[in-house]
Amino acid sequence: MSSSAVRPVDTPAEVIGAGVRLIGRLVRDQPVVYAVAAAGAIAFTSAIIASAVVIGHVTDDLVLPVLESGEPAGPRLRSALLLILGVAVWKATGIVLRRATAGWLQFTAQSRIRKRLIAHQLGLSLSWYGSRSTGDLLSVADNDARQATFVLAPLPFATGVVFLIFGAVVVITLTDPWLGAAAALLLLLVMAIDLRGAWLTFEAMQELQRRRGHLGDAAHESFDGALTVKSLGREEYETERFARSAHALADQFALVGRTWTGYRALTDTMPALGAALILLLAVHRVSVGGLQTGEIVRVIYLLSLMSMPIKLIGFLMWDAANSVAGSRRVEEVLGTDDAVPYGDVPQAVAATPAPVTGRGITFGYRGAPVLRDLQLDIPAGRTLAVVGPTGAGKSSLTLLLARLWDPDAGAVELDGRDLRDLAPGVVPSEVAYVAQDTFLFDDTVLGNLTLGADVPFEQVEEAVRLAGADGFIRALPQGYDTPLGERGTTLSGGQRQRIALARALVRRPRVLVLDDATSALDPSVEAAILRRLRDAALPATVVLVAYRRSSIVLADEVAYVEDGRVVAHGTHDELLATVPGYATLLTAYEVDAARRETERAAVEP
Repeated sequence: MSSSAVRPVDTPAEVIGAGVRLIGRLVRDQPVVYAVAAAGAIAFTSAIIASAVVIGHVTDDLVLPVLESGEPAGPRLRSALLLILGVAVWKATGIVLRRATAGWLQFTAQSRIRKRLIAHQLGLSLSWYGSRSTGDLLSVADNDARQATFVLAPLPFATGVVFLIFGAVVVITLTDPWLGAAAALLLLLVMAIDLRGAWLTFEAMQELQRRRGHLGDAAHESFDGALTVKSLGREEYETERFARSAHALADQFALVGRTWTGYRALTDTMPALGAALILLLAVHRVSVGGLQTGEIVRVIYLLSLMSMPIKLIGFLMWDAANSVAGSRRVEEVLGTDDAVPYGDVPQAVAATPAPVTGRGITFGYRGAPVLRDLQLDIPAGRTLAVVGPTGAGKSSLTLLLARLWDPDAGAVELDGRDLRDLAPGVVPSEVAYVAQDTFLFDDTVLGNLTLGADVPFEQVEEAVRLAGADGFIRALPQGYDTPLGERGTTLSGGQRQRIALARALVRRPRVLVLDDATSALDPSVEAAILRRLRDAALPATVVLVAYRRSSIVLADEVAYVEDGRVVAHGTHDELLATVPGYATLLTAYEVDAARRETERAAVEP
């Protein structure tokens, strides 16, 4: 979850500064697109100003002479029509250019942020993932990334309307300085109120984004744990838990909405009220001879146009504050400095089994020690079974061998090379890790086996055969093209494990690490698979966490792990004869397996 530390309340200047910096970053990412969108907005607003000048000109040059003096329209009408048509085309071109490029600017920015988030997170260590919930991270990648770019929607138009407002005030001031001063004062007053409202909702928007993350987390856990929820009859409890998060989010939305609507009602009313007061002043100026009729028409028209730009500047302020709230959660993730470090040692040239060495490995989770000064030496091409009681550190050792975690002290070496010194991508290409809990993607069988890699189909078939998955894959409705559904729900646990094993073998790794990766299979099936792996011409050293005697006896060597250390290393027969704890553990495994088999047979018809 996101940090619960209390953040100091931001001042208006800090919110404005953060908004300006955010806008600067977003614009720098796409300067050309923004420039085109802003050019379209300026073209549109300049056309509006030009239309005001044209209307005033037409009034004085065509309308009044015709109505008051009865002069023929003639050439004046043609000139007026050409001017009006030219301004209309000018305005339409600006509208199309602004809207098309502004949408592209915002949606491309969202895509860039999401790509950066995913790329950055996939480069972080697994320990960081343990400190954040999946639902909250999904909320950051979706809601917060979208929220962070809200300011781009009004930004190009706001750039143009600044030109419109400035131009309108200049034209009004040139027409009459008193009216210009009144228009400028109205603009400053509305902007001050908008800024105050945006600042007041900023903290509320930050809390709203956090509550969105909590809601996403609750939903993700309920859906991801649907099997547990249903099997334990906890649907009502999970529904109530989700409802609490949903109500909390709704309450926060209401709080933001009350502030927003209150201030927007005020700022939406003030331009019309201010325009009415300016109009009264304009009428007075006409009565004392300070303005002509065409000039007052021009001022009235510009005042009517300024109402929309003033609102848009307010929207920009509010959206900038809201975008900062979303951007901070995005930057919190992007600012995480927990990337996995790499060296520059390249991949080995020869596709041969690799020797694996562990020297003084010490490792723990959040300060709790699991492995202590562990020593390990596995010759190239050998099969090592790692055996030990629950909590001995077997799975932690396999994670270190695949460099999914790094040891706190000591080193894991491949070919005498510290895994931390290898270049990016080398460890996954040389070490394949298969966990007990299998993850399959919502893709076809072939898609899950290759994961997008360009692998010859003959190599895929060989890996599938070694994993014992060829029989059930051929029996699937579409064979290798059969969709497996999310997490492979259409397959049994044993079938999923065999797909995962074949996926690792497809890459022909130099080290194959199996963390109880065949536990869902029948003992005879498991033994047959391990026997094929042992007899195949694989370029791999195999390390497997094993519990069944039938699997352990197939290994060349056994490492007996106890209390975070390798306390014995040798063949199965040697350890059985010399290590009492090892013999006792195997007996306990067999008794427990026999009990489970008896219980299963008792419930089967």
